[in-house]
Formats: sequence, C-alpha cells, structure tokens
Amino acid sequence: MSPIPAKGSTNTNPSSLSFYALIKEDFKTHECDFFSQGFWAVFNHRLGNWRMKLKYKIIRIPFTVLYNTHKKLIQITCGIKLDYTVKLGRRVKIEHFGGMIIGANTIGDDVIIRQNTTMGIKNLNNLEGKPHIGNSVSIGAGAVIVGDITIGDHCVIGPNTVVYQDIPPYSTVYPATPTIITRTNN
Repeated sequence: MSPIPAKGSTNTNPSSLSFYALIKEDFKTHECDFFSQGFWAVFNHRLGNWRMKLKYKIIRIPFTVLYNTHKKLIQITCGIKLDYTVKLGRRVKIEHFGGMIIGANTIGDDVIIRQNTTMGIKNLNNLEGKPHIGNSVSIGAGAVIVGDITIGDHCVIGPNTVVYQDIPPYSTVYPATPTIITRTNN
C-alpha cells in the first residue's frame, strides 16, 4: 500500500476535463465575464492545482511564484481567499465578491457561493476540521460554515446563517427570525 500524499502535493482538479476545458467551463459558469472576480479566484485555484502535476520542483517554481502572486492580488483587490488545497468541483460559481474566506476541505459540483461567506475551522484544536460542501449547494451572503461538518447535496444555506453541524441533503437552513420589540415613548 502506498502512503497517502500530503494535502496540496497533488493536482486535485477534476480529472474528467483537461486544464483548458476546465477553465473554459469555469469562464462559462461565470457568465463569460472576463472581469468577474470569482472567475479569477477559481482560475488561480485551478492553476495552483495544475502546477502540482509537474514532476520536477525546479519546473514548478515559476508557476508557484505566479500562483502565489496572483493569489495575493486576488485577496487584496477582490477580497476572496481560495487556496488550491480546497478540493473544488466543477462549475463552482463565486457570485459577487468581497470578504470571502473559502477554507473548506471539499466543495462539490454546481455550488454557488455569495459574498461575505466564511468557511473554515471551528476552533484551533482541530486545524484540519473544515467543512465538506456537497453538490448543488446554494450558499447565501454572509453565511458562516465552520468545523468538520458535511453540508449535503442540494442544500440551501440562507444569508447570515451560522452552520456548525451536519446538514442532511435537500435541506434549507435559515437563521432565526428576528423579533421586533416595540417601545412606547414615555
């Protein structure tokens, strides 16, 4: 039995398409908008993975410099942090931009992620405890998804929802409805 490769040491782009076909599909997913910040974040993610298929580190170095430079520019100008170590499915759309930390373990196919979304660890005791997002999940603006949890296929995570437990497939999750308390003038 061969050892399990370290996270980030292999190309985890979907293998069913070539790099070029994958970028073309991502471009179409982002409505063929060359200036879509989400497209550039996904493109850089794909590039970061693609470079890992290069066998020799010396050949990989210029692509690593390009990836890291582009990653930092995207973080500064677009407000999107998406490391290549996230296993990203096909047709993932990052709608809008700004305030996005996308630190999941896996994100499935046909997922829509809206602005101000945070995915990542729940606490410092488990640095690998990041979410697994299923296929066809719609994530609303301002959602926070943390911990070693699974969001099932075809779920809707409403805006400003904090999720820290598993969500079964075909579920809709919204935050509690606010209570309005009226005050009278004295």
